[in-house]
Amino acid sequence: MPDVVSHVAEMIKSMIAALAVLLSVPATAEAPRTGAAAYGDWRSDAPGVVRHITPDALPAPDASASASRFPSVVEQPEDAALRVPAGFRVTLFASGLDRPRTLRVAPNGDLFVAEAGANRVRVFRTPDGGDQAGQSAIFAAGLQSPFGIAFWPPGPEPRFVYVAATDKVVRFPYRDGDLTARGEPETVVPSLPTGGHRTRDVVFSPDGQRMFVSVGSETNVAASLRGRDAAANAAWDAAHGLGAPWGDETGRAQVRSFDPSGGNGHLYATGLRNCVAMAIQPATGELWCAVNERDGLGDDLPPDYAASVEESAFYGWPWYYIGAHQDPRLANARPDLQDKVTVPDVLIQPHSAPLGIAFYDGPMFPSAYRGDAFVALHGSWNRARRTGYKVIRLRFANGRPTGEYEDFLTGFVVSDRSVWGRPAGVAVAHDGALLVSEDANGTVWRVASER
Repeated sequence: MPDVVSHVAEMIKSMIAALAVLLSVPATAEAPRTGAAAYGDWRSDAPGVVRHITPDALPAPDASASASRFPSVVEQPEDAALRVPAGFRVTLFASGLDRPRTLRVAPNGDLFVAEAGANRVRVFRTPDGGDQAGQSAIFAAGLQSPFGIAFWPPGPEPRFVYVAATDKVVRFPYRDGDLTARGEPETVVPSLPTGGHRTRDVVFSPDGQRMFVSVGSETNVAASLRGRDAAANAAWDAAHGLGAPWGDETGRAQVRSFDPSGGNGHLYATGLRNCVAMAIQPATGELWCAVNERDGLGDDLPPDYAASVEESAFYGWPWYYIGAHQDPRLANARPDLQDKVTVPDVLIQPHSAPLGIAFYDGPMFPSAYRGDAFVALHGSWNRARRTGYKVIRLRFANGRPTGEYEDFLTGFVVSDRSVWGRPAGVAVAHDGALLVSEDANGTVWRVASER
């Protein structure tokens, strides 16, 4: 009898857990929250909530205290409920991973996962429409904090898998369906700056001729960079890029461009404090970055952002943020740059910490989603009222961003102090489902449309 009772109890527990992750929320028709109303915390997060943060409505620096509140990570509570819009369902795809971050889907549908905690890349083979991961294998190991993964050449028959580790970019020979690398890694970019922000992403232009590599900053705001005259600044910019920092920050806070073999390396864009993740917009071929902005200016400043990255553009760091807003810690250090800052396309609530971005071009979701982008928000320590820890949808119209973003997948926060999941990567599966990694408890989730 005790065995029967125990078995029934386990069945009930499993049913509760299943129901917890299948909760969908009716779509809302509320107007976008703007101004001060666009800033909230996890309590107001819900699928369908729309925010629109604009450069002209930012608070003043230090309008609120700058908090230090690292989240306490707990196991998924039995009553945890991930929430998605009505017409969608979310299920556990894979678990037991070691800090899964970037997700990239191979042309044949295999899912590649950067397991940063184990210094390896794992691959899953799953039939289209499968709610759970199938066959799994370690594709490559012995990498230093791998993050970016890309297939080259773009298209149905890539010959290499590129992996961006924190110190270099390597590539492995690959043929369609390989579950393990068929050869030793070849170093393509031999030396990237280490320390500080350590994620490095890699993506290719649609024609495969350009390889983009992102490198984050060493520090929060490089507050020690002062004392150069106008002539020295102009000479430095001419050699290193508009607004590029020097000292320990040389070669950082930027996106670089190479050819596929690692040659012809040059600067592509500057002033991106930490372009953690990149993606190519299918409709335009433009490069996009999901960027973590700086800390220490208050709960609601400055916004993180997603941006189409223009060649030779300067996005402000460390001297300015979101256009001509000057960082007070570097007051009057580079007045010549004030009118040269490119303003990002979509501003995201400060200290949300975007870590992954993917454009939706799949066949499953309703047509309104096609061409939009999904961004995984990891959450930050630098905010008194916890925010982030969710996946958002960036709205586009006629191929261009509207500046609005909408909560899509929420429910990872337990309380002001505890979370059970930290979204890190997003990818569109072959069948059109959205896959989401979270690196707190090492899981991957699958969001499918039921329409």
